[in-house]
Amino acid sequence: MPYIPGYIELHKTGELKRRIKVLNDILKECKLCPRKCGVNRLEGEIGVCKGAAELMVSSVSPHFGEEPPLVGFHGSGTVFLTHCNLRCVFCQNYDISHLGRGHITTSSEMANYMLRLQKMGCHNINFVTPTHYVPQILASLPEAIDIGLKIPLVFNCGGYESLEVIRLLQGIIDIYMPDVKYAYGRVAKKYSMSPDYPEVVKKVLLEMYRQVGDLKTNQDGIAERGLLIRHLVMPEGLAGTETLMEFIATDIAKDSYVNIMAQYHPMYRADEFPELNRKITGQEYQEAITIARSAGLHRGF
Repeated sequence: MPYIPGYIELHKTGELKRRIKVLNDILKECKLCPRKCGVNRLEGEIGVCKGAAELMVSSVSPHFGEEPPLVGFHGSGTVFLTHCNLRCVFCQNYDISHLGRGHITTSSEMANYMLRLQKMGCHNINFVTPTHYVPQILASLPEAIDIGLKIPLVFNCGGYESLEVIRLLQGIIDIYMPDVKYAYGRVAKKYSMSPDYPEVVKKVLLEMYRQVGDLKTNQDGIAERGLLIRHLVMPEGLAGTETLMEFIATDIAKDSYVNIMAQYHPMYRADEFPELNRKITGQEYQEAITIARSAGLHRGF
């Protein structure tokens, strides 16, 4: 039988509408992420992420550079959202996340974007950096569902999430895809102004896994539901790969799908930090793979 996303049933019962209201109320004193800025975004106030009340989208298109279970035959339907709550000094998409490249998008426009991607054959709708726009994204779902949206939703985030918000997404998000960045608070503080990142991301991963479990694919190998973890290898072992892989293997599951990414290169303000101002070496990447395998992980890479 074809996979039926949970958000369709939540819309029928009215639960989706209720959660949209709860999330929209959070914007009045914003605590959509662990920073809990407390600004009233509905009145035009701006917090650390720089996101306003209006949804801002940078680009919408099928993407063929994502993980194979997401890309499948026709691509992952990516919606790149403007701004970010992490503010990494080495941001690989800094023109979108820091410089604010994008355009204001209404709920109806977002609904049409999703339906267009589905019509193009994309296997999922992949929201890239959605943390600070969760209420606005969900507000577009009822219209899209009424017109025929029926493919999985991907929450492609930096891992610095509010547990309250993630819990409100249960049954709405089919595939969680957090980028697990740091094992050490001092590193997270220096490069992303988030000293509590390691503590936060561990709790978030456990909640995401509780909701959707290990990544599940259909007979064609295309992802339908589950947790897909990303980890960007950084120079000088700064990400704390060994500690993170041990946590994933021990506290989540050895069957976790983990994409260990090699594409780090100096971007944005990385040249201000000598230890960040180079690409990773082949040896550093292979060491990360060895660490993951030694921990018992075997899917992804």
